[in-house]
Amino acid sequence: MANTVLVGAQWGDEGKGKVIDYLTDRVDVVVRSQGGNNAGHTVVVGETKYILRLIPSGILRPGKLCVIGNGVVVDPISLCEEIAELKSQGVEISNKNLLISEGAHLVFPYHKLIDEKREIAVGRNKIGTTKRGIGPAYGDKIARVGIRLGDLLEPELFKEGLESRSQEVDWFLEKYGAKPIDWRELSRVYLAAGEQLREMVTNTVLELHRLMEAGKAILFEGAQGTFLDIDHGTYPYVTSSNTTAGGACTGAGVPPTRIDRVVGAMKAYTTRVGEGPFPTEDQGLSDMLHAMGREYGAVTGRERRCGWFDAVATRFAVIVNGIDEMAVTNLDGLDQLETIKICVGYKRAGKGVDSPPACVRQFGKCTPDYIEVPGWKESTTGARKYEDLPENARRYLEKVCKLIGTRLGLVGVGQEREQTIVVNERERATK
Repeated sequence: MANTVLVGAQWGDEGKGKVIDYLTDRVDVVVRSQGGNNAGHTVVVGETKYILRLIPSGILRPGKLCVIGNGVVVDPISLCEEIAELKSQGVEISNKNLLISEGAHLVFPYHKLIDEKREIAVGRNKIGTTKRGIGPAYGDKIARVGIRLGDLLEPELFKEGLESRSQEVDWFLEKYGAKPIDWRELSRVYLAAGEQLREMVTNTVLELHRLMEAGKAILFEGAQGTFLDIDHGTYPYVTSSNTTAGGACTGAGVPPTRIDRVVGAMKAYTTRVGEGPFPTEDQGLSDMLHAMGREYGAVTGRERRCGWFDAVATRFAVIVNGIDEMAVTNLDGLDQLETIKICVGYKRAGKGVDSPPACVRQFGKCTPDYIEVPGWKESTTGARKYEDLPENARRYLEKVCKLIGTRLGLVGVGQEREQTIVVNERERATK
């Protein structure tokens, strides 16, 4: 399988965890290269549901090595809690199957407070963050005042770093009317977490290159989705990292010449969480999916906004990521519909628009141009081969892939591992 990047082709929550879990069976190493614990991947194995926030989904496969790369921002308290939760579910975790970059930046309680207070301060112009401090942590990284995981393993160096931040942070929190930080307690708790993680912290860049030289196949696991990318998304309603395929290289320390394939993940419809433009949003479809118990955030529990499949936006995602093939998830969410809409273009001020505008205000004024296709009105959850799918379901999948300009690789028809249908012949050959 060589080295593969998996990216979300929409606004995140595309079901990447399930796709990663499937692809992990064909690789040796799984790398998380950006984001923080604001992203969640849900994987169902048998009767057990695993919710992963920072740890790559490959941790659920015995014999696989998981890596948290330098591009990730790490809340060490949350990470220790996640490790404990997985261990309570019978998952073995040690430095034999989990390594963490010493260059990953830390998320602190004051980042969360700043995140929350900023959202309150802007009122109706809020971005809709998870308030987990991810943006402020990346902000410190870019401002060159961040503290990294490797610093946490050197107590005196760590304390110096905290002291250098205390004056500015206290001033900031005072301006926002927030309670001051207990720096001594913060230091104690974080140093204790550092000791728990110590055996797993290393120079992951060198380790990944050693593994590549040894011929190991690597899967780079993306968090969030293309339209939450800090550069290419619906700015400012985005996350604070590069969620597109190029982010895997900078966030893991691997050159683009070592990437062999890019797989995109998308839902058979479209969802997004938080604020920002969403041309195909449809309240009726949202109500139907929520009534089915679907489309609630794995980390936050928030209702996701739901809409019809947007071929215009997803075609742009294919271009900017260089997606070779697509994994389509949640096809079964459309099983009960008589007809299904597909957005094939936008209109703004009476004129056609064939790509998402870079300006969020212009994007917000776009209205969808739909075609309608017949639904299949039967369950797809029992399908295990592409030929098992209803004819109209296959036509729908083939139509959307033609519109976005890529081939179909996988289809998901439920949360279970077994509910993954292999379409691409290259994947069939390795199954």
